[in-house]
Amino acid sequence: MNKKSITDVDLTGKTVFIRVDFNVPIKNGAIEDDTRIRGALPTITYAVEHGSKVVLASHLGRPLKDKKKTEEKGLPYDEAKYTLRPVAEKLSEMLGSPVFFENEDVASRISSLSSGDVLMRENLRLNAGEEKNDADFARSLAEGIDIYVNDAFGTAHRAHASTEGITHFVDTCVAGLLMEKELAFLGKALDSPERPFVAILGGAKVSDKIPVIESLIERRVDKLLIGGAMAYTFFKARGFTVGKSLVEDEMMPTALDVAKKAEEAGVQLLLPTDHQVVDSYDPLNSRKSIQIDFTNSGHVGLDIGPETADLFAAALEGAQTIVWNGPMGMFEEKPFDEGTIAIARAVAEATDKGATSIVGGGDSVAAVNQAGLSDRISHISTGGGATLEFLAGDVLPGVAALDDK
Repeated sequence: MNKKSITDVDLTGKTVFIRVDFNVPIKNGAIEDDTRIRGALPTITYAVEHGSKVVLASHLGRPLKDKKKTEEKGLPYDEAKYTLRPVAEKLSEMLGSPVFFENEDVASRISSLSSGDVLMRENLRLNAGEEKNDADFARSLAEGIDIYVNDAFGTAHRAHASTEGITHFVDTCVAGLLMEKELAFLGKALDSPERPFVAILGGAKVSDKIPVIESLIERRVDKLLIGGAMAYTFFKARGFTVGKSLVEDEMMPTALDVAKKAEEAGVQLLLPTDHQVVDSYDPLNSRKSIQIDFTNSGHVGLDIGPETADLFAAALEGAQTIVWNGPMGMFEEKPFDEGTIAIARAVAEATDKGATSIVGGGDSVAAVNQAGLSDRISHISTGGGATLEFLAGDVLPGVAALDDK
């Protein structure tokens, strides 16, 4: 993507608005996972070191939706759990310098900033104008701002006031270092991948991944590996017994169509050959690995089996580009995380041998981190929906709104 970067513009003495993704888990005021904060540090540090006045903005959860739900149920609404103040305090520790926090009079606070100062605004989604991409709210965000930086790839697929609307009121709009890295890795995988190019897709629903599958087939990915519950829709469409495994019946014709397109395009489509199942009448004591062909009406498939893990690992041999999005089973429930962890190891090993690997999606990233393999993956994408939409070839509003080089 040919977009201007924060490194392309002069920041000295400028007031810079950085849209970050600080949507982190907070419990009792304590941050449970600071990965996203750490991901934004290079851009924030770069802006500070180049003499700018930094204004940070992020969303946290869905406070207005929560408020509506709790009020409908007659329950008390706790707005305090949606404040970004704990994030500002954590960031201050990480930077080793103060991070000012302002909710009330943001405009006057911005005007009083000195070069090198960092100010964090309160949770953007506490204002209904953020998700509605309200022009007045976007204009207010732009007040006193010289340069807009989007470093929140995970929200770039949404046209919100802080990701798209604000760009109509600021003259210079560029990508942050994290955003730039995302666009570089994902853009190359889509437009000019080193080959062989292997994609691994998992997760529960075929419907979530169809645009990505079709996009990858159009771009002639060499191998397409499909695991997770979405594989059962393909199996049932082909006449296999899948028992009580999760299936999207309405997507079966689409699954057959996708398989046909892959064959016509010369794309090797690999599905699991075995899986871990439980008997629905005794799920706690009946786990076993069986061939897909041996599935009966009482079985529930919950993970790929060891044979499939080996098959998929073998398919990565010699790969030069690997994209992985989605778990191979019910990752959140041990021991049905085994298949996903096995794929994480296989991707890391292929990367050690020279492949460029890109991992996106919450469970896939969690598997890589859980297995201690994150330093052996070329790029861990911070986007969920944004990564999928990018790989599907969709235009992301938050990216399109940035200045071209």
